[in-house]
Formats: sequence, C-alpha cells, structure tokens
Amino acid sequence: MHKPIVIVPACTAQIGAHAFHVAQAKYLEAVQFGADCLPLILPAFGTATDLDSVLASADGIMLTGAYSNVHPSHYEQSVINPSLPQDLARDATTLPLIRAAHERGLPFFAICRGFQEVNVALGGSLYQAVQQVDGKFDHREDKTRPQEQQYAPAHLVRLSANGELAQILDGASELMVNSLHGQGIDRLAAGLRIEARADDGLIEAYSFGKEAGFAMAVQWHPEWNLVNNPESLKLFRAFGRACRDYQTKRGRQP
Repeated sequence: MHKPIVIVPACTAQIGAHAFHVAQAKYLEAVQFGADCLPLILPAFGTATDLDSVLASADGIMLTGAYSNVHPSHYEQSVINPSLPQDLARDATTLPLIRAAHERGLPFFAICRGFQEVNVALGGSLYQAVQQVDGKFDHREDKTRPQEQQYAPAHLVRLSANGELAQILDGASELMVNSLHGQGIDRLAAGLRIEARADDGLIEAYSFGKEAGFAMAVQWHPEWNLVNNPESLKLFRAFGRACRDYQTKRGRQP
C-alpha cells in the first residue's frame, strides 16, 4: 500500500513582502522518518477548507507547535498579553478540523500548540500565562540560549499508571522532557484522559482513551532530535502504526 497520508495544518507567516502557509521542517521530518508516513501540509484557509475532501484523503492528523497561541476567545477569555502572537487563520482551520477528524476516529498526534488546540476544540480552556498561576513553574525556554539548550531536557513528567502513554513507552513511570511553552491546560475537555503531569500538577499529556485508537497529545517537543531520542521514536512509531491500521481499515489500495 501507499504510505499513509498525515495532514499537517499550516501556520500563516509574512516572509518579506509575501504571505505564506508554512510548517516547520522538524515536524514534517518526524512524520516522514519517525512515523514512516507522508506528511501533507494543509493551508490555513479557515472556513474555505473543504473538510470532507481533506479527511477523505487522510490517515492521520499531526498538529504542530507554533510561535502563536490559540486565541482565548475560543475558550471565552480576553487576551491578557497583546504582545503574544496569534494566528486566527490557523485557529479557524484547525479547530473545526479537530472536531471533524475526532468524529471519524482518525489517529491524532498533537504537540505543544496542537496539544492546546485539541483541548480548546473539544471544550477545554487554557492558562494564558502558566508562570503567573500560583503553584505552577515557569515552563518557558530561555530564548537567549542556543537552540540546542532551549530544547534540552528541562523537567520530569510522571506518567499515569497503566495509561496509554506508559504502555507505548514500555511501562515507564516517568520521563524527562523539554519545555518551551508559556500557556498550558487549565480545564481539560470532557472525554480526554490525563496521561502525564509535571511536578507542579500541570497536565503534560492526554489521550482520547484506548477505544479511540491512537489519539495522543503532549505539551513537550518529541519531534526535536528525534533519531537520538528512543522514547520519542516510540511515540512516532506508534502513531505511524495507527495510521497504517486506519488506512487498512478503510481499504485504501495502491
């Protein structure tokens, strides 16, 4: 069979005088080489997106991190820091895509902004500034440091016993992860299951539950330096297997 197709929604960006729809190479490479699937970038066309056509060709969805945040109007809050970037076109594309793909039971892998997007799309809410919440750590990276240091392991997460993530990671009970986010989950959407927390209690991973197949979201960045991180490889390989299973189930032929 052909490689499974994984839809990767784009961010919008202004590069010079021109507008672009973009996706970072590290996410696309992780889908290609970690999950052994074919990543296809979905432009951020918002309500003009034909979701039926997109999902008819999809075997999985990868929701990436980004410089922008989900606009807080989607969880009934006002912006508390106007200097932080927004991407309204991405919001308008991903939030309905998530709901439609979830109804169809497509495999999901969501990272950082994607982790937050899925929660918001399904009715949850976010902390707009985790570092300002009593009892929570500062989960942001030091942007004055080299990129390799920004993405280095930063703190421990503790995995839910007998959870899906723990099983994917061969029964692990904890994991060191990187940390490059200022926002995080406040209220978890109904139906989502916590898979890992940081020591300050912040939710760091969740799933849709085993009956939904592979549908995992993590706040950290497993795509970074993927080939040198055995735990991250396990996650992407599990995602790839789920995409191949979905492809087989719906009977796509070469």
